Formats: sequence, structure tokens, C-alpha cells
Amino acid sequence: MEGAGRRIETMPDPRFFEDLGPVTLSDLAALTGAQLADASTGARQVRAVSVMTGAAADTVTFATDRKFIEQAGMTLAGACFVRSDSVDALPTGCAALVMASPQLGYALAAARLHRPRFVTGEKGVHPTAEIEAQVELGPGVVIGAGAQVGRGTRIGANTVIGPGVAIGRDCEISASVTIGFALIGDRVRILAGARIGEAGFGATAGPKGLVDIPQLGRAILQDGVTIGANSCVDRGAFDDTVMGENTKIDNLVQIGHNVRVGRNCVMAAYTGISGSVTIGDGVQFGGRAGVADHLHVGDGARITAAAGVIKDVPAGETWGGYPARPIRQWMRETAWLARQASRKEGNS
Repeated sequence: MEGAGRRIETMPDPRFFEDLGPVTLSDLAALTGAQLADASTGARQVRAVSVMTGAAADTVTFATDRKFIEQAGMTLAGACFVRSDSVDALPTGCAALVMASPQLGYALAAARLHRPRFVTGEKGVHPTAEIEAQVELGPGVVIGAGAQVGRGTRIGANTVIGPGVAIGRDCEISASVTIGFALIGDRVRILAGARIGEAGFGATAGPKGLVDIPQLGRAILQDGVTIGANSCVDRGAFDDTVMGENTKIDNLVQIGHNVRVGRNCVMAAYTGISGSVTIGDGVQFGGRAGVADHLHVGDGARITAAAGVIKDVPAGETWGGYPARPIRQWMRETAWLARQASRKEGNS
């Protein structure tokens, strides 16, 4: 199976996304409502959208917050959606598409240049799917074009495997599971009703209301991962969502887009991990724990049940409460509050 390192391609994986490009910058400007800072660049063509760090001369990216603006001066992109006050941050050779909401421009461009591949009309196994020996398929299983299923894997009734999905050997996929835009390792268990590779949650404001941001990444489950019943692992927005080797996920767990989970982690039921969180190896989450977006949880950390994490958690520490903090601090504060409440009750 393919490793889980950061992808170096500038385009979404063609197994999962159809290429609709190229398109001229003039056409993109008309589609998005952007203004070309230099009209002479209108005939330039781009074939794909990209994030800033994966850009190439034939891709278009966007820059909004300070982090991306700082990276913009070194981008290799052929064009970039930016606000008017950031045009000068772009290097020579990168055409500026100027608009008030660069992320909206990116979303509209992504929808124009890339189309997700879905199961459409197939019944049973598509002729181009590759099924190795000793694979067991339950009644009603659908396997899309170009999908691969490894030897000894068992797939339960009414499960749908999308186009291009690769599933390793000796896996157990239960009934009514959907898997799309995903690469699955060996000995992976996915229990009934789980959803792997659905679009992550992302929207931006448009002139007529909210606009979905196309999710162009993948979901990668490495060897030995278990995903519980009715749990969801969203595909990445552009990079991948990755579940590390031998990580075990309970029922009713939500993993957001771009999350990267290390090896041998455990998450109890109702845990929710927001987008772009990085989790180290051997991390443990109690039931109903939640983690806010773009945080880091260090190796061996423990998050107690119902904790709400809104800051980075150092390696090896145990945090609890809301907002989550080191466990001894939380317990001292909880005990103090209980004593104060008792005193007030006694004086009433």
C-alpha cells in the first residue's frame, strides 16, 4: 500500500478526481468575479488548483491569512487568488487574481477544474476492478471502476467501494460501509455503517450564501487500523487524512479532514477530532473527548472523557476538563469549586 507521507503531486489523485482543465485565467476571472491585476496574463492556462506548498507553474492557488501571505513570495504557482493589499507579495511570474474572498475564488476554481469520481449505475463488481483470490463479497456489494481488493478480504452486504479505492489483504469490511477516495492497508477492520472518505466540512461565504469548498484529498488507513460502527473518517481538503498503523477507533467517532493520527492510538466512542489536527503515537482519548482544529497532541498523551482540548497538548501529559488542562490542575480546581459550593450551602 502507498505510504502516508506528505504528497508531492500538485494535482488531486486521478484515481478519485476527473481532470476538467485546462482553463484560461480570463475564464477563471469571469467565473469567480476576480480581477486580473495584469490583463496580459489572461491567456495563461492552469490545469489544477493547489495549496501554496504544492504549487506548480500550471496551477492556481490562494493566499488569505498571514501564514499564506508569507509563503506567497516563494510560490511556484502560475496564478494566485489574493486580496488587493497582497498583490505585491506575489513573485514575478505569478499572476494575481484579485478578489475580496480568495478562498471563494479557490473553491469555484476547484469545482471548475476537478470532478470527484463516484459510483454511478454500477451493479456488482465493475469490469475494471481488480479482485484477488479468496475475496468474499456479501450480497449487494458494489465495487467501482478501477478499485482493487486484496487477497482474503471479506466485504459485507450492501457495502459500496468507490472508483479507484485500494483495499489491502485480509481486511474485514462489515455491512453497509461506504469507502471512497481512500487507500486501505492490510488487516484493516471497518465495522458496519462506517463512512470512509466522505467530503470534509469546509465552506466559505459567497455572494448568495455559503459555498462548499471542494475536498480534493484522500483518506489513508494504514495496516491494522480498526474503525468502529457508524464512525466517519473524512478525506482531506487537499492533503490526506491519515490513520496510523494499528490505531483503534470506537463506534460513533468523527475524524475531520487533514487529520493525521499516529500509530497505536485509541479513541473511545463520541470522540471528535476537528480538521488539520496532528496526533502523535500512542495517544489515548476517553469517550466524548473533543479537539479543536489545527492543534497538536504529543506522543503518549491522554485525554480524559468529555475533555475539550483547545490548546496543544505536550507529549506524555494527561489533560481533562473544559477547557482541557493538565489533570492535576483540573482536579485541584474541581475540588476547590466543590468546597466553595459546600461552604455556601452550609451558610445558607
